[in-house]
Amino acid sequence: MCAVFGISRSGYYDWTRRKESGRSKRHERLKKQIRRIFLDHRRLYGSKKVWEALKKQGVKLSEKTVARIMKELGLKSRTVKKYKATTNSKHNLPVAANVLNHQFQASAPNQVWMADITYFTFDR
Repeated sequence: MCAVFGISRSGYYDWTRRKESGRSKRHERLKKQIRRIFLDHRRLYGSKKVWEALKKQGVKLSEKTVARIMKELGLKSRTVKKYKATTNSKHNLPVAANVLNHQFQASAPNQVWMADITYFTFDR
């Protein structure tokens, strides 16, 4: 197997006995902290808010590092679309009369015109 990868046997066995580095330990600790913050905030926090939360906890690292780790873990914030009311029934504007009275059949062409208006805005 070592010959296939082009490494020496002693190098392989040295690698298997090597202790975990301080950098990789910190990286694993950061992964856990980032995942915990992300889940505690209902998967709504992106890298910037997670970074700010870590900063409040006294962890020093860059926002790009947080973004990279979140990408590595597959953590993507979900966006919640804000509710926007599109109909305002409480107004004093004139309301058009219902002249058709749900009689949508015309006896001759060009007597009744109708359209389906799902949404429209008034510029004031």
